[in-house]
Amino acid sequence: MSSSTEKEQVPRVSEFQANLEILRQLQFFSGLSLEALKLVAYLCARQDFRPGDLLFRQDEHDGTAFYIVSGQAGITRDNERGGAVLRTYDKGEFLGGLALVCDMRRLFTLRALTEMTCVTLTRDRFTKVLEQFPEVTAKVLQTIAEAIVVWEQRFLTEGRELSEVCGRMAGMSLL
Repeated sequence: MSSSTEKEQVPRVSEFQANLEILRQLQFFSGLSLEALKLVAYLCARQDFRPGDLLFRQDEHDGTAFYIVSGQAGITRDNERGGAVLRTYDKGEFLGGLALVCDMRRLFTLRALTEMTCVTLTRDRFTKVLEQFPEVTAKVLQTIAEAIVVWEQRFLTEGRELSEVCGRMAGMSLL
């Protein structure tokens, strides 16, 4: 039935479906029902960045979370080490989840190092999910608490050779 003049139509996955699949894989959203997750996916937006673009700046209260679909970003601390990149984040990483649940000041500046595409979600939009699905709040807080414990276990295991000062910073899970 196909001829050489017909182009094969490849079905495109909608942005909503792509966002939903991403969210289903993220620990941060793991406790959400499918209905709540669908609303989150609907409220997400895609945003493109060029090298050098700021995703957020140190000391801002922007309330946005980012999932890196493609590209790479790096964090810096203003006025420290000449603006050297302290850590890079790549495709598949989720940043800023805490900004969805509380008004918090950014401790770093996040800048695109390459062309990037991110799925973004703002606290204002996420609040709509919390209003419609109140049980989400407890599930997200549980996920955050679990992540803190996992981080601290890793800190204690891998940080045995760290200085005494770093050792005194242990205990984050005791909040």
